[in-house]
Amino acid sequence: MRAYRDGLGIDLQVLLHEDMRRNFAAYPRNWSMAAPDANIDHRRVPNLRTFFRRKGADLGPWSGAADFATGDLVSQLLPGNLPHVAVVSNARSDDGATPLVIHNIGAGAREENTLLSFEITGHYRFPGL
Repeated sequence: MRAYRDGLGIDLQVLLHEDMRRNFAAYPRNWSMAAPDANIDHRRVPNLRTFFRRKGADLGPWSGAADFATGDLVSQLLPGNLPHVAVVSNARSDDGATPLVIHNIGAGAREENTLLSFEITGHYRFPGL
């Protein structure tokens, strides 16, 4: 959220909340919610995945690290089946083959070589509306 808001001037929190208000039935019901909640909905990866698909940002299957561009969003499944989102960085791994990602797995935002470390469940390119 912060990367898009601060770096691109795109407030995904607001955009997602507005879309959920208008189209709540299109979003997952994983949390037994009766209505959208602007305070938490943007933190739930299944909601983000749905939003990006609805907005035409889903890039579909990927064939390798070269398919990812700076600014792409990647949803992943961390150990314990925990959904996660990372932003593809412009930096590369030491061998130059794999883009690094910027993400937060509980220790603050970090740039790391974890793009291919976890199962990739989605690949998105969202330039805004």
